[in-house]
Amino acid sequence: MTTAPHWSKSSYSGGNDGNNCVEIADRTSHIAVRDSKAPTRATLTFPTTAFATFLEAVKRQP
Repeated sequence: MTTAPHWSKSSYSGGNDGNNCVEIADRTSHIAVRDSKAPTRATLTFPTTAFATFLEAVKRQP
């Protein structure tokens, strides 16, 4: 049995209905990413360690 992922949206997702962002779901071995404007469309998945490296690089940007 597979459990449905819990999707989280950034607190920086913008005004109005907050749909100007991506959502992430933290799975055991990977991170899933989807467009909040089209949640039923395809998702991207990344190994957890690769996504953590990506986030650290983004945080270092001015």
